[in-house]
Amino acid sequence: MAGDERDEQPDLSAFGSSAESDGDAVAGDDLDGSESVAVEADTNGGTTDTGGGPDTEDRPSLADLDREARVALGVDLLAHLERESLSLPEAVDRIETITTNPALTREILDTAELRGVIDREEGRIRTRRGGTFVRFEAQVVRRAGDYECRRCGAGLGTGHFVRFEAGELGPFGPECVRKVLGRT
Repeated sequence: MAGDERDEQPDLSAFGSSAESDGDAVAGDDLDGSESVAVEADTNGGTTDTGGGPDTEDRPSLADLDREARVALGVDLLAHLERESLSLPEAVDRIETITTNPALTREILDTAELRGVIDREEGRIRTRRGGTFVRFEAQVVRRAGDYECRRCGAGLGTGHFVRFEAGELGPFGPECVRKVLGRT
């Protein structure tokens, strides 16, 4: 994998049609009873965007991101963690949803520290929370389809995708999306 910036995991969020129809949007079920998310379904088996804004269709898939964009997405992910502190292995577990390249993982951690997103000390990561967290109603989108969770590899009938400023991350199952964001 030397010299290759891309990981072997495919990004399934790019599959399907981007055309919307009135019958495609369906109200979402709560992930844990207190949060609602947009649900997307396409009768052709693909995905559509609902409620995500006009710029979401222009976002590249994770597989198409270059090194700089992956670093930005990783820093964005760390900035939105909802736990104040986590171990280095827990942080790496979350970053591995973006890359399994150790050099790129280190670059994400270093960049996040330089930008003041995290502090590292004695094998722990402390987030500098400044009101950043994922708003499940607006930033987590569910899409019906045939997916594989980026975190655990389980097969999914519905994928949960997290929209960050730097890009979209997913698919995840309902438990893994909360784990990745630090809600468990």
